[in-house]
Amino acid sequence: MSNTRPRFEFTIAATDGKSRMGTIAMRRGDIRTPAFMPVGTAATVKAMKPQDVRASGADILLGNTYHLMLRPGAERVARLGGLHEFMGWERPILTDSGGYQVMSLSELTTRSEEGVAFRSHLDGSRHLITPERSIEIQRLLGSSITMAFDELVPTTSTREIQVAAMERSMRWAKRSRNAFEAVPDHAADNAIFGIQQGALDEGLRSASADALKAIGFDGYAVGGLAVGEGQEAMFDVLDYAPGQLDPAKPRYLMGVGKPDDIVGAVERGIDMFDCVLPTRSGRTGQAFTRAGPINIRNARFGEDQGPIDSECLCPVCGTWSRAYLHHLVRAGEILGAMLMTEHNLYFYQALMADLRAAIAEQRLREFADTFRMRYSSGRAE
Repeated sequence: MSNTRPRFEFTIAATDGKSRMGTIAMRRGDIRTPAFMPVGTAATVKAMKPQDVRASGADILLGNTYHLMLRPGAERVARLGGLHEFMGWERPILTDSGGYQVMSLSELTTRSEEGVAFRSHLDGSRHLITPERSIEIQRLLGSSITMAFDELVPTTSTREIQVAAMERSMRWAKRSRNAFEAVPDHAADNAIFGIQQGALDEGLRSASADALKAIGFDGYAVGGLAVGEGQEAMFDVLDYAPGQLDPAKPRYLMGVGKPDDIVGAVERGIDMFDCVLPTRSGRTGQAFTRAGPINIRNARFGEDQGPIDSECLCPVCGTWSRAYLHHLVRAGEILGAMLMTEHNLYFYQALMADLRAAIAEQRLREFADTFRMRYSSGRAE
């Protein structure tokens, strides 16, 4: 890792409406924005080798604090040289804080001001994640971008619950920042993002943004969305939430999403994304195309000699037919999951490159409208 490069530097090179195109410069390399981060939950992007993920165009990966702390353990990863060396990925890695798992595994958890106590879904062992422990785990993993620990509640929760969770998240954000700064060597080389909460309430979102800006972070995530509220409600929040955050810092929409979600969020000023969709869909036989997703299992592809997407430049589309992929997936062959995942990751990265080019050339509205029209057509010939 070169110390001659900046610790964290965000440069906006072009804007088009609310959208921004730029670069995050870090010790381990540049991240072109808008950026999509493939998800490597357990120190691997499922069905992909790191060099192939990089070849797809990815500049940064996401790792999962909760899962890695349970298996193989953050201390073990640290002894083995950190997450980058452990998984063979030299470029930046962002680690989430574990906050999402607090909600998704809520039946196993107990929340308090101190943190979240829970039983492992693997073996039932007891654990406690506090803001300080979350930051320590991420430091042991060696993450390039650390996320503050937060409390996520469903958007259907009562206002009283939403207010309490947002306010607690802001107290935890301060503790997270303090814990990050308490290890100067790590803080000197890496970054930390705060997470805005407040469900679907503009006033709560504003209060959260103000609290985060008062603490001061390298970037800011819009949290608490993509948890079942639907695209229209999510876009309603994104119409105002990014503008409440520091315009000079990157804005990260956590857990999003479908290609049309990403296009709409970029139009509203979001710079970074992550989602399991391209990899999970690939393993279940769904491929993304410019004319919408297709299920390669369908019988109509059994003798289709064309590529998944005739406009795609990925190695899969340049080598194998829909018929062959149909056969692999229907037969349960591992290669089917690998090739489908590879194509999907290339599709997502090509979409991000197209968005960056459209912003730079001041034609984002035209690109977005054309993309949506084709993607919703459902005619993936």
